[in-house]
Amino acid sequence: MNSIVIVAGGKGLRMGKDIPKQFLLLEGLPILMHTIQAFYNWDVNCEIVLVLPASQHDYWNGLVTQYNFKTSIIITTGGETRFHSVKNGLLKTTGEVIGIHDGVRPLVSVNTIDNCFNEAKKNGNGIPCIPVDDSLRVTSENGGNKMTDRSQYFRIQTPQVFKRSIILAGFEQEYADYFTDDASVIEKAGESINLVEGNEENIKITRPTDLKIAEILIKDL
Repeated sequence: MNSIVIVAGGKGLRMGKDIPKQFLLLEGLPILMHTIQAFYNWDVNCEIVLVLPASQHDYWNGLVTQYNFKTSIIITTGGETRFHSVKNGLLKTTGEVIGIHDGVRPLVSVNTIDNCFNEAKKNGNGIPCIPVDDSLRVTSENGGNKMTDRSQYFRIQTPQVFKRSIILAGFEQEYADYFTDDASVIEKAGESINLVEGNEENIKITRPTDLKIAEILIKDL
């Protein structure tokens, strides 16, 4: 069985509105429901664990009823940081290959999910990425800056997918501030990271502009 841990919640959620961003509407449906459905579109039998702050469980359950969203997902409670939330979610999984995904990336493609899981099954992990198109400059401590080769840089997305033994071992480590994603956790544990092709539409909705972009992109998917 394939397992997915979807992490939603935490700090900086509301984008100036009264409800957390994962519950904002996108094409008439809460963002989080689009995210969950993306994985069922890939594998209708996948195991999904949803990690939410305890204060949002009742709200989510109300949305499930309101939108008649029929799922068999497992819900668990988030922790102090994303690291701790993921760790809580991992404890609820049973799959031998586990993907970890941001709840506010609703436009992940089936092809991206496939790429990540196939690479993880073969080589231990699969991390989706997109090449950087913009010119880049690096600043120095003295206030100067210089150009750098953008071909060496990639934007990292989710789902980040791992064999079970690898990801569980990685999350036995003590938390560190530089754990910005799950790949950084297992890299600290000594694993090499395998990059695979992501999809440009797989944006993380964190600002009002992102939601407007997603409203345009979802019509073409």
